[in-house]
Amino acid sequence: MNRITEIAVIVAGIDEEYQNSIIEGIVACARKHDVNVSCFAAFGGVISNNKYDLGEYNIYNLINYEKLDGVILLTNTISDPVEKEKIIQSVRKSRLPSVVLDCDDYPEFYNVSIDNTNAMRGIVKHVIEVHGAKRINYISGPLANPEATDRYHAFLDVMHEHGLPVEEERVHFGEFRAVDGKLAIQAFMKSGLTAPEAIICANDAMALAAVEELSNYGYSVPGDIIVTGFDNTYNARHHYPALTTVSRPLDEAGFKACEMLVNIIAGKDYDKETRLEASPVFTASCGCADSCEDDAVIYRRDMYRIINECRRDISLLNRMTTGLAESETVEDNLEAIIRYIRELNCERFCVCLCMNWDGSFKDSWHTDSADEMTVNGYTEKMNAPIILSRDGCKSVDIFDTADMNPMPYEHGGNISYYLPLHYRERCLGYYIFTNTEFPIKSLICHSIMLNISNSIENIRKLLSLNSMIHELDNLYVNDQLCNIYNRNGFIRAADAIFNQCRETGEKLLISFIDMDGLKMINDNYGHKEGDFALQRLAAVISDCCRRGWICARFGGDEFLILGTASGEKDVFALETTFRKQLESMNRVIFKPYDLDASIGTIITDVSPDVTLFKLITQADSIMYEKKKKKKTSRYLRKA
Repeated sequence: MNRITEIAVIVAGIDEEYQNSIIEGIVACARKHDVNVSCFAAFGGVISNNKYDLGEYNIYNLINYEKLDGVILLTNTISDPVEKEKIIQSVRKSRLPSVVLDCDDYPEFYNVSIDNTNAMRGIVKHVIEVHGAKRINYISGPLANPEATDRYHAFLDVMHEHGLPVEEERVHFGEFRAVDGKLAIQAFMKSGLTAPEAIICANDAMALAAVEELSNYGYSVPGDIIVTGFDNTYNARHHYPALTTVSRPLDEAGFKACEMLVNIIAGKDYDKETRLEASPVFTASCGCADSCEDDAVIYRRDMYRIINECRRDISLLNRMTTGLAESETVEDNLEAIIRYIRELNCERFCVCLCMNWDGSFKDSWHTDSADEMTVNGYTEKMNAPIILSRDGCKSVDIFDTADMNPMPYEHGGNISYYLPLHYRERCLGYYIFTNTEFPIKSLICHSIMLNISNSIENIRKLLSLNSMIHELDNLYVNDQLCNIYNRNGFIRAADAIFNQCRETGEKLLISFIDMDGLKMINDNYGHKEGDFALQRLAAVISDCCRRGWICARFGGDEFLILGTASGEKDVFALETTFRKQLESMNRVIFKPYDLDASIGTIITDVSPDVTLFKLITQADSIMYEKKKKKKTSRYLRKA
């Protein structure tokens, strides 16, 4: 049996149309050649929260390059330069054949690129030469992105060729996000410069947001200001006015990248650079007539499908949000996740959790840092409580994180999306969606992930809170030195036994024990030795307790035993056992002093008018009378 080829795709923002189209091409090629694709994807940079981004980008630390045969890099979708460089260094170190999309910065990798320069030059020249624009603003992507750099330089070159100035205030640098188009228009309007005649945008998302924001300021497109984009996305084609933009063969680029990698792995040679052509599309937003009329029937059908799917997804999201909010245990939470994920119709869906995902606050008290492993990386072992498929739901208690998938496929043609499961920067685990378009096509994939992550974090906090409450209760009722009940714990436990005796008529036994000579031990041997003596006496007292009896350090060097008994013979048996246990303890510890104590015991019926405190006082009085009769003047052993 031939080994299955395994290819990784490293990408961010897979719900964007550019990434969608590239991945669709990769998927088509992978299935044609029967290879497996693992897509490691983050949603970093979309929420503007640095801690959240840390949690998102952590998914790239999961990649085990030793399990792979090749890598496809869409580093142009990762906005964080530090994360991008970490990925590049890891891929270099792996020495795997690698193909990068739209990037000339890494000559050691194979590059499939689409010509940004000529297409952008064509757009800018068209706006200047055909429409006569002279005051032109530009909305750019981040210059750390090579595509953004190519497009920006193409814009500058054409402007200079036509002798047109490029004022600093007329250029806005964003992150290729829709909100950057809105922010750019606001910045342009505040600049005090004369309104531009045209705005060239480095992608469609920013251009469409710019058109909308211009309308808020009372400007029409293209009547007052020309706006152009780049990418020819679905929204750009169906916007009114339709957007002048650049059409790029994205599906072809993804298919080509995957096909090159499959053939390179098989030993075939390729040129390092493969360049595909892009072409301008001149339409309504620059004032040109729309050369193609969309099929209204197809458009209406598509819009109905999109709206219907959106309503269905929102309903699922709302029901999942409320369902997860009601879960209070790990089991309830997992059942709720399974119930709602079934509706997504994935071939397989996995939740993989770090072995320490439910670490309590108490655990963090014993670490020098805030769980470093759960911020940068994963635990060496993982747990997969949910492996949901059409055949049912399974689980894997423990698997090696290096394997990445708890149930690896034995055949090719599978497309898996590895997505981060985290709360802020704290890594909880990851999700795996396999053989489904949901992660790249649904508008709610990111929201579903956030909901599940938040619900798991809520369960973690609930477990930690319960652990904290248990710890506090332990401190409240237990004597930390002697490891038996303290006064609070004694009163709580004794009250139940006391009431039982009152209701059933059983007799109650109470022994009051006072240590002899503790001051002498402290004065002569130190308080640490005094603590040791108290601990040994507490051990003797605990050993004297029958089943169902309780004992406590009532305060200082005073102790109590309480329980049900049948008669005076129980008093004799207890005090005899106590003396023998003391003698035995002295032989064991062999100290220069005798461990000793005075004991007073009562056994009584619990009448309606008697109180527990009154009975304890009676036992104390008996003990005190015995103590007075004892010779306690000297405890040192004779030489």
